[in-house]
Amino acid sequence: MSSGSPQGRLLGPRLVVAGTSSGAGKTTVATGLMAAFRARGMAVAPAKVGPDFIDPGYHELATGRPGRNLDAWLSGPDLIAPLAGRAAAGADVLVVEGVMGLFDGAADGSLSSTADIAGLLDAPVVLVVDCSSQAASVAALVHGFATFDPRVRLAGVILNRLGSDSHEQMVRDALAKAPSPVAVLGALHRDERLVWRDRHLGLVPVAERPDEVAAGLSALADLIAERCDLDELLDIAASAPALAVGKVPMPNVVGRARIAVAGGRAFTFSYRDNVEALEAAGAEIVAFDPLVDEALPPDVDALVVGGGFPEVMVEQLAANQSLRSDVRARIDEGLVVWAECGGLLWLAATLDGHSMVGAVAADGRMTERLTLGYRSAVQTVDTPLGPAGTELRGHEFHYSTVEPSGSTLTLTGRTGTHVGGFGSPRLLASYLHLHLGGRPDLAEAFVDAAVAARSGLSR
Repeated sequence: MSSGSPQGRLLGPRLVVAGTSSGAGKTTVATGLMAAFRARGMAVAPAKVGPDFIDPGYHELATGRPGRNLDAWLSGPDLIAPLAGRAAAGADVLVVEGVMGLFDGAADGSLSSTADIAGLLDAPVVLVVDCSSQAASVAALVHGFATFDPRVRLAGVILNRLGSDSHEQMVRDALAKAPSPVAVLGALHRDERLVWRDRHLGLVPVAERPDEVAAGLSALADLIAERCDLDELLDIAASAPALAVGKVPMPNVVGRARIAVAGGRAFTFSYRDNVEALEAAGAEIVAFDPLVDEALPPDVDALVVGGGFPEVMVEQLAANQSLRSDVRARIDEGLVVWAECGGLLWLAATLDGHSMVGAVAADGRMTERLTLGYRSAVQTVDTPLGPAGTELRGHEFHYSTVEPSGSTLTLTGRTGTHVGGFGSPRLLASYLHLHLGGRPDLAEAFVDAAVAARSGLSR
């Protein structure tokens, strides 16, 4: 798939699976294609446009390779091809799932849409179209997508949620008569096997139901192989020109430290690139599960707690008093901590009245209001990720709040500026999700703080 160094020199066969809108079925189709290609004995590299944590978990189960994210706002557009090259190292084909509708993204010119990512990768696009409640109008819709931006190479469509054979034929006939006919690469009828359970932040994470998802993926792969032209799709992927890609900048080794990373069913939001950046800086990653482990792993110097759904398992987290007490004591002793979103809620004093770790002097509460969007942030104090004044780029995605909200970060988004988060030289806990793919300095700073903690030094 890619040649040269392990980072990748040339990006080979690839395609982008986009949708006409959110909910069109692109996750189902993209994941099904990954599983179907793998069933043919191919090594399939997955990637997801945007900052989403949940879909890459499905991709990982479908392919047996780490789920990756390609987000030009978080990493910068110049790193999209290098990150894709790293994802595709040793693979036969790269399948990239888009985000929202094909042309949707941040309204700041940051090249964050699926169409933008396809352009940065010089990759053909396969469009998933929700055909429910329409027939000939599908042709008008597809024509608009095909002609809206001439830089996008729309290689074909996969029709989704067809009601019957006659419905499918009407749509095919209309597409054949369109001013610019577009190839139909697959046709999926309404089928219970194509419906996955979701909740307030998207699909239910794989970690909460791995056996159910694995069985569903097997059936989905069979259905996709039956209803889509896999040979033509692979030919389309192979038609993408070889693309020279540079290396992803990696941290320098700053020392050796053991870092505990929360996982399990409650904390599933983690970027693979973050783990690899910490490892490159000298970290030994030790996983633990806050639902079942009674203490932190031995001899750890730092703790990373990402996001997830602690609110769904809040009673179990509260019941694990042994771990909560151990974490609180270790933090009081100087353990270095980086917590994001769900991790912030776990470190708070309470979550919806249930006792949590209590290392952060705030109370968490679930709400019905979605907080969502990219954020530029500046640290107002020193934290393990850098000194006061360190600039960060991340995103928020939650239905919760903490009181007080903290003042460690000055965050600017589409709707204005606010402050939030809790920090000290050995702790950063906030709602901000960070991607370290383009920020080796942050990984170096965190590992350096952990090394200093091991040595009993202050930074």
